[in-house]
Amino acid sequence: MFKMIYNIARTELQMLFYSPVAWLILVVFGVQSGMLFADQLAQLVSSQEMGYNVSGSTITIFASNWGGVFTTMQNYLYFYIPLLTMSLVSKELSSGSIRLLYSSPITNTQIIVGKFFSMMIYGLIMIGILFLITLCSWAVVKDFELSMVLTGLLGLYLLICAYAAIGLFMSSLTSYQIVAAVGTLGVLACLTYVSRLWQSIEFVRDLTYWLGLTGRIQGFLSALISSEDVLYFVIVIVLFLVMTIIRMLSRRRKVVAIVTVGRYLGVWGVALLLGYLSSCPVLKKYWDMSEDESNTLTKGSREIVEAMNGGLTITTYVNMFDSYYRYMLPHSINHDLRRMEKYTRFKPEIKMKYVYYYANPDTASLKKRFPGATVEECVEKICEIEKMNPRKVLSPEEIKKQIDLSGENYRLVRLVERENGQKIFLRVFEDNMLFPTEAEISAAFKRLIMPLPKVGFLVGHGERDMTRMREMDYSVFSRNLYFRYALINQGFDCDTVSLKHEIPADVNILCIADMRVALSEEENANLHRYIERGGNLIICGETGRQEIMNPVVENFGVRFMPGRLVRPSENRLADLILASPTKESVKMSYHLGKMLRYREKLVMPGTVALEQVADKGFKVTTWFVSDTIGGWNELEQTDFTDMDVPVILNVQQGETEKAYPTVLALSRQHGDREQKIIIFGDADCISNGELSRNRSNMGGSNYTIIQGAFFWLSDGEVPIDMRRPVPTDNKLKVSRQGVTFINILFLGGLPGILLLWYLFIWLRRRGR
Repeated sequence: MFKMIYNIARTELQMLFYSPVAWLILVVFGVQSGMLFADQLAQLVSSQEMGYNVSGSTITIFASNWGGVFTTMQNYLYFYIPLLTMSLVSKELSSGSIRLLYSSPITNTQIIVGKFFSMMIYGLIMIGILFLITLCSWAVVKDFELSMVLTGLLGLYLLICAYAAIGLFMSSLTSYQIVAAVGTLGVLACLTYVSRLWQSIEFVRDLTYWLGLTGRIQGFLSALISSEDVLYFVIVIVLFLVMTIIRMLSRRRKVVAIVTVGRYLGVWGVALLLGYLSSCPVLKKYWDMSEDESNTLTKGSREIVEAMNGGLTITTYVNMFDSYYRYMLPHSINHDLRRMEKYTRFKPEIKMKYVYYYANPDTASLKKRFPGATVEECVEKICEIEKMNPRKVLSPEEIKKQIDLSGENYRLVRLVERENGQKIFLRVFEDNMLFPTEAEISAAFKRLIMPLPKVGFLVGHGERDMTRMREMDYSVFSRNLYFRYALINQGFDCDTVSLKHEIPADVNILCIADMRVALSEEENANLHRYIERGGNLIICGETGRQEIMNPVVENFGVRFMPGRLVRPSENRLADLILASPTKESVKMSYHLGKMLRYREKLVMPGTVALEQVADKGFKVTTWFVSDTIGGWNELEQTDFTDMDVPVILNVQQGETEKAYPTVLALSRQHGDREQKIIIFGDADCISNGELSRNRSNMGGSNYTIIQGAFFWLSDGEVPIDMRRPVPTDNKLKVSRQGVTFINILFLGGLPGILLLWYLFIWLRRRGR
């Protein structure tokens, strides 16, 4: 049997390579892939010579969405393979040679498998061309990520084989080669778009979504091998090969049409059943071949998921009047499940539910969109447009019996619920990413398995308020439900605190920001008790508040210096300070490393300088400093609103041009833990107004200091540590002249060799 298959495959390959079409496709394939490789390499070399970072060069060359070799070449395969497969069987049918095969002691299975093997070998030659590019990249890229590229080659090869099986089947249906090629393109188009069909029907959508070819090798290109994707290609290949055998059987001997149709339906039924089973989360297996495991949850997130014993249900509540409802309609559910796949990979028992309702409508908008219609009629109209069953949409009364969503403003939200009854909301955010990332999901999960830090915001002295939306207040970074980096979305609880009573034991971090009234003796005593018990603090001063705030920070041997920092500039107010992180700060909070690496600044609109005046047993570390050149602590001038009024350095008054600390971090050992305090010279830098303001050409990244500060204050509990190894393929060992040589090699040398090989075979055959 195997000898017969080998002989058929060998004969088919000989006939294939006697044809100029096969050689032309190889030449064009080699030229296109070589051009893409040379272009990507040239861009990276240019970037490197201009001093830019070229980290992640491997994925840029091969899997970038903008000209990556593999990403682009997978689209060209759509046209190459039908040209190769169109004659596999149709030429036998048109020439009548199929009768000779039928009369020989060869089975239909041997014929089809032999022809398919010939295409598999041809596909290996195509992959061989890409492997030459891989070897070249391996030679010129430092720490080349070979495993990622080999995984991508596997994905492309499986795609070629699937296309070949489909083309082989279409070739068996007709004696016209062009019809077979066009038919193959048609089937590929159907498999590309079938995943969009009947997505509103619960069981059917799983089958059609699995059958879709779109995006099947994206996991391979990003170095992730999934058992579902591998089995998809195996099942599709076997499916079309078996259908081809059935077709050949019906040609070889007359079979009742209904029997043939029954065989086709049986094969499809088995394929869909296997596909459905292979897509079940509990049966899936994954192999992340990337060196930094970028396709896998970080170590911290995996530990959180592993600690969540028992069942877990995530219910998505979709208000049909919410602006984001379309992202969770039935036809989008499979896309949504993909978003959670990193978690279902480690906890396949996660159940995803979707509840649709309507509440809290914008009546003005509805009247404009649906004139004269009632709210119920508007819902029915929306359901009709979205092809939904309106009976599945709950009324305000019905949804209220299930859950109270008024606290979430009836926005699109998920309820994460453990088997033991613990619950937490997981929200969508008003930014470009919209959906929660691993950081927000893991933070929500972590709150279900352990108590996380609680931040208390001091009130009663005119401090910045965590509940109000004024520009000066702190509601954006503390408890704004729709700001991704808000503390409430990063794992913290937030509440107001009064010093008229002893600070609650569950408060781990106390925020004192811009007091306008001094503390009373009773309040001072309660504050001292909190400090003595080892509580952490974040203290924000402000210009003009030194006398009120200094009694607080003097507990730690620090004071807010008189005056304010200035650095005159033509383009901004003199007291707008761009503070830079220090190298010491990066060692304490990794978030600040990004600011240091990319030269990002902490924008401080009016800040006081800080200095250590006594040793109170704390280790004092400077986190941020002002510019060394052109800046000083201004002691005389107080109004900087008029940029035309010059700010003069007065050395006689003690004004010195130098760098000043603007943020200090203090720590000391307190029992078995470390007590931590952060002191800001400015309260505005983390206010609602500053976080919402877009300051162009300043490189500001104030939200990063919030993450960094609270990560350190919470002893690294939250925000979730999302660090991965930094890619080391960050250098190219080739110059522009070397790129030119590579360009000539792949655009001239390789095609030339293929053409000479073809001429040699053609002349040899002609001579015979």
